[in-house]
Amino acid sequence: MPQADEVQNDASTRLAVSTVIFALRPDHTGRPVLWTPLVRRTREPQLGLWALPGGWLPPNEELEAAAARTLRLTTDLAPKYLEQLYTFGEVDRSPGGRVVSVVYWALVQSDEAARAAVGPNVRWVPADTLPGLAFDHNRIVDYALWRLRTKVEYAEIAHAFLGETFTLAELREVYEAVLQRPLDPANFRRTLLASGTLRETGERLAGAPHRPPKLYRYDSSARTAEAREPFTRERPAS
Repeated sequence: MPQADEVQNDASTRLAVSTVIFALRPDHTGRPVLWTPLVRRTREPQLGLWALPGGWLPPNEELEAAAARTLRLTTDLAPKYLEQLYTFGEVDRSPGGRVVSVVYWALVQSDEAARAAVGPNVRWVPADTLPGLAFDHNRIVDYALWRLRTKVEYAEIAHAFLGETFTLAELREVYEAVLQRPLDPANFRRTLLASGTLRETGERLAGAPHRPPKLYRYDSSARTAEAREPFTRERPAS
């Protein structure tokens, strides 16, 4: 019997990268919800099914560079927030040979999402109401949604959906869309201002009627040691 360090990887095992992209866009009622772009598979296996943007990892390319490159090629997006999510490598996740996928997730602003390439083989869909996707991509999106909804409670990532400056109402709208529940405006304002991560810009939102709301920006260097209590969510079954 060979020793552990003598076992070689099977030649049929291939390494790929995929990316789950989230953007806030209005649904049919005008309410902002999380959307993600999908690409249609143009070759076997699972020809014609929708899937996450991705591709094979060349031997001479770094993982994050490969994720960014495949996003540009398929959706014309170049997200500023791109982070490694998880590695999916179950033996039977892809027919015809084992495929290990390093999955990234990206958050983009709505105006950037509106400029993304769309067509017969690229479309945006609400992330919580996906069709049946190729391979295990439904499970991957479910995991990414769980991570986003957990992380937004204790990490300052909501600003990735917004511009450099924003109002508290715009920020609350992001949280409500991600968490899928309304938040009390007064409690939200008190909690976020007490976190020490927001700074007034000294400016107000232009064009707003009556008394224009203040504009804020994130200041991660001023974060206090006291973190907000995260909302506990059950992790999706793997």
